[in-house]
This record gives sequence, C-alpha cells and structure tokens, in this order.
Amino acid sequence: QVQLVESGGGLVQAGGSLRLSCAASGRTFSSYAMGWFRQAPGKEREFVAGISWGGGSTYYAYYADSVKGRFTISRDNGKNTVYLQMNSLKPEDTAVYYCKAIRGWREYWGQGTQVTVSS
Repeated sequence: QVQLVESGGGLVQAGGSLRLSCAASGRTFSSYAMGWFRQAPGKEREFVAGISWGGGSTYYAYYADSVKGRFTISRDNGKNTVYLQMNSLKPEDTAVYYCKAIRGWREYWGQGTQVTVSS
C-alpha cells in the first residue's frame, strides 16, 4: 500500500510559477513510476507528466503536449517525493492536480491539490 499526499497548489497569476510536491509513504518508492494528472471542472481527468521508476540518476520523463516546455517533472527517491515544476502558467492550467504511483497492476492516487491561475 502506498499513500500519496500532494502539496504546493494555490492561486497564481498567469505567467507565474508553482511547484507541486507529492510525498509517498513506504520503502519501495523507487520501484514506482510516477505521474501527474489534472482534472478541470466539467472535464475528464487528463495526463500531465510522467517519470520512470528506478534507483539511479537517469529517468525518462514524458509530457502532455499542452504542458511541454513549461512543466518539469522530477523525483527524489531519498525523500520519497515527486515534483512538478510549473512555469508560464495559463488560466487553462486551472485544475485539481493529482499524483499517481504505478507498479505493474498496482496504482495509487493522492487526494489532489487545487491550482488556480488567474488571468
């Protein structure tokens, strides 16, 4: 069982930045691929960014086209934490952002953190 707790959301003006954090419980964090998803009001949850599992220093990161070049996902296995650095934020980035851990058929979700970007 993995428990995920997101933090770092808030209200920011367009063009601003936020860094989201997702802290995971347990000793096997490095064995999970991690991802960020978001859900805006009235819309389905969508993929934002993902990062591969592993205990080394090299990871594969991948992004939705809508955030490529603006958002950066990273992980610190020593802190059991995955981050999402969000720059050049736009009003359309407003959503609840969720963290997800995946290993094989196991997947876990956090409770989400609200990000609101004002124009």
